[in-house]
Amino acid sequence: MAATATGLCEFINASPSPFHVCVTVAERLRAAGYTELAESDRWPSAAGRYFLVRSGSLVAWIAPEHSPESVGHVPFRIVGAHTDSPNLRVKQRPARQVAGWQTVALAPYGGAWLNSWLDRDLGLSGRLSLRDGTHHLIRIDEPILRVPQLAIHLAEDRAAVKVDPQRHLNAVWGDGRSPDFLDYVARRAGVRSADVLGFDLMTHDLAPSRVTGVGQEFVSAPRLDNQASCYAGLEALLAAEPGGYLPVLVLFDHEEVGSTSDHGAQSDLLPTVLERITLAAGGDREDLLRRLSASTLASADMAHATHPNYPERHEPGHPIAINAGPVLKVQPNLRYATDGRTAATFALACDQAGVALQRYEHRADLPCGSTIGPMSAARTGIPTVDVGAPQLAMHSARELMGARDVAGYAAALAAFLAP
Repeated sequence: MAATATGLCEFINASPSPFHVCVTVAERLRAAGYTELAESDRWPSAAGRYFLVRSGSLVAWIAPEHSPESVGHVPFRIVGAHTDSPNLRVKQRPARQVAGWQTVALAPYGGAWLNSWLDRDLGLSGRLSLRDGTHHLIRIDEPILRVPQLAIHLAEDRAAVKVDPQRHLNAVWGDGRSPDFLDYVARRAGVRSADVLGFDLMTHDLAPSRVTGVGQEFVSAPRLDNQASCYAGLEALLAAEPGGYLPVLVLFDHEEVGSTSDHGAQSDLLPTVLERITLAAGGDREDLLRRLSASTLASADMAHATHPNYPERHEPGHPIAINAGPVLKVQPNLRYATDGRTAATFALACDQAGVALQRYEHRADLPCGSTIGPMSAARTGIPTVDVGAPQLAMHSARELMGARDVAGYAAALAAFLAP
């Protein structure tokens, strides 16, 4: 199935949390003949299509037919993205009583653009960890939470109402007669609240993803950063065939908070998987190092389109347009991992896919965000290129991208994985 704007909307609507992203991707992989592996098991030596899930992260790959002598000659081609997005997450002791209201204490995750989360109907999703060692995903697509804005009549400065992340993000839950919040969540998950020993719970905007615009030229959705890249990378892998490269898709959690976790981009997840792929094929450490030296990684993360209301906030020589092709991201101080070698590799992939390429540089007088690219390059030693699709309103509760960019983005990544 080719990547489409409608397909992206369906993907995002199915995936309110990083854990649900992994479920959505896993379902597509199984339908395409992929087999899930456990990290605690011995991996098969046979050629095939495989994937694994570690919490909110996922790695999938195609293992080709091989002989032990040929293992070191087949480099990896890797598309990497991240499953997490900025949002509001539930604190460990969430129940509060304030001025007669029952509220749920929330905290920002990542660089959430806080004003965009106010006065929205919010659902709840995430994971419950139980006494017996199991973990239950939960998803409540009902307007149970809302963070209310201050009335304009009560503001000291109507032009600049600042949201304090400690005091102003607690969500209205009830009027004093509603059930205990965690008891309610446990009941909706079908478990006893006494058995819930830990949780990872987060809010999500309930407005569905839509193809919008007078000419259906836009996608309006939550979590485009970076589920649009997860979707494009998945479609690229599903279109890939083994050959001159061994195709890999890696989707990391925790990029928005620095990737320092047991399954973030700074963990051993990707290096370990690449080594085990090589060992399962009959290779050794020497073969792995030979493979890595010839491999390339595309760090796929969304890019800034030039904003029509704030064009002065962008580098004048590098305008980025919606529906004009994927974006090559360069930053001289290595906030992006791209260099001349890897830029040429992705430019060639775009040319082979028949897709126009745009080139982005951040203004030198503004701080630049980063991606999984630099840390993945440093952890693996694999030359890396940072790429994305252009969007507006990055890190808002709801974001905007070009509908035609969805197919072009996936096509460029598919060409990058092609032998």
